[in-house]
Amino acid sequence: MNLNQATFLTSAPNLSRCPKESIAEVAFAGRSNAGKSSALNKLTGINGLARTSKTPGRTQLINFFSLDEEHHLVDLPGYGYAKVPTKVRKQWEEDLGKYLEKREALRGVIVLMDIRHPLTPKDLPMVEWSNWTGRPLHILLTKADKLKRGAAMNTLLKVRRELAENFPSVTIQIFSATKGTGVDEAREVIMGWLESVETEEAI
Repeated sequence: MNLNQATFLTSAPNLSRCPKESIAEVAFAGRSNAGKSSALNKLTGINGLARTSKTPGRTQLINFFSLDEEHHLVDLPGYGYAKVPTKVRKQWEEDLGKYLEKREALRGVIVLMDIRHPLTPKDLPMVEWSNWTGRPLHILLTKADKLKRGAAMNTLLKVRRELAENFPSVTIQIFSATKGTGVDEAREVIMGWLESVETEEAI
């Protein structure tokens, strides 16, 4: 199993249309235009695996990518984009919630936040969900190339301190799909989650 083996599997409009449960899958979530598709492409090393767009809210389906028959990456609909119709936005968020709550194969969630606008009110429910369910959550502060390194590190430390008060289990790093910053660190987190089931079974 390797991230660069990822291939598109299917898209699902809701939980009932998702493919059968794999052994393990890692989901990617974030506000619209936070850079999910760019991150997926960079982490797998496959340009065009996830379609990128300058138009926020383009990902409206739950997109599954297969690493092999038993391991998936999942691109979830972006949340928090106000310009889509309210009814559509609420449906996205309902489908997102059902997937996060009921998908048994889910081993962890990568949440992407623009480093210039971290921990917005739209992001906090995702962090709270992780705390409530006990499932691991790792934050990528994306677009780190938009800030000077010192400013990026200051933001990382500030957000890390804020999380430590109420959500000490949440981990966080800086990331740039453009510069490749943080790619190896993020890959290690993802592979650790995907391989954790095999480790548990071996024990």
